Amino acid sequence: MKLVIALLLSAPASAIVGEVWEKHEVEAAGFVWRGNATAKSSHDLLHKKIKDDDLPDAFTWGNVDGVNYLTMSRNQHIPQYCGSCWAHGSVSALADRVKIARKAKGVDLNPSVQHILNCGGGGSCHGGSVDGPYQWLHKLSKEGKGISLETSNPYLACSSESKDGICKGQDWSCSDINVARTCSTFPSAGGFCAAIADYPQITIDDYGSISGQKAMQKEIYARGPISCGIDASAILEYQSGIAVHKGLLETVDHVISVVGWGKENDQQYWIVRNSWGEYWGEMGYIRVAFGSLKVEQQCAWATVKDYTAPEKKNQVHCFEDGGNCKVKKDKPVPELLEKVVGVVEPALLKAAKKLRGGVVA
Repeated sequence: MKLVIALLLSAPASAIVGEVWEKHEVEAAGFVWRGNATAKSSHDLLHKKIKDDDLPDAFTWGNVDGVNYLTMSRNQHIPQYCGSCWAHGSVSALADRVKIARKAKGVDLNPSVQHILNCGGGGSCHGGSVDGPYQWLHKLSKEGKGISLETSNPYLACSSESKDGICKGQDWSCSDINVARTCSTFPSAGGFCAAIADYPQITIDDYGSISGQKAMQKEIYARGPISCGIDASAILEYQSGIAVHKGLLETVDHVISVVGWGKENDQQYWIVRNSWGEYWGEMGYIRVAFGSLKVEQQCAWATVKDYTAPEKKNQVHCFEDGGNCKVKKDKPVPELLEKVVGVVEPALLKAAKKLRGGVVA
């Protein structure tokens, strides 16, 4: 058995910037500390139904009877650093659950982390709540809306509080165009970007917070991966093996997704997907010994309500430039370009307007 005790060599614990809100920060932002959608959680019913003896020694959604139900690994630190682990952990677990619901058929549907950041769905690039994204999405789902997909709102590592790098001077508000968008062509050729009113999305109908080994195992085994807090102070230089460590901070400062568990030479461990890219750890994953790094302290789950997919016959059929799916209040091309791009070429814009009936709206 290969055990790895990952020690932080490059910086003292006091220099680590936590990306997980504490209780007072969660409540100050209008979220519930360790929230649940209902007083009588569906997980509680699940917890009673599944006996401890029903749980196998090893289980992972990466290989269920030869089928992989896990979606892509992510990197929160590109195109620049952003403390959005809390959103990545939640989104990754949700994407997996959609894939499970679809029986691993079709192309993976990957929810947009940037949608969450733009709309303050549980935090910002300076940290957030473990279950905040699910609280936000549950409210959105009850309004008949859902989280957009990466293909209409890619990750840019920016939020409303971001003032550095590519984020500086840009609009990161929860406006229509920052939920789902597409762009027609180059700005110099009269192009424009438009908000998409009808966009592929994912909704949920329940969420909750759990803690403890057995509760985690039962939730994962029955319904899919979950997001959890972790003390990441000791794994910055992790490369491979089973991490057995109490941590340096003794607190939750990062969020990951847990996709299963295993056992090696009597050592049980969690199979954890991080959001630091595949170059880190075991292709973006880490195995964490049961009881280590605070993984069992604070976790969250959500159940999928609906999603846009061919088999559900609810696809969105937009033109290449989004012209038939655009939000009605979009502005004419020249005004939009002057505001967003600052480039106006009269001849090209005139031609573009003529082709599109005078006004791109």
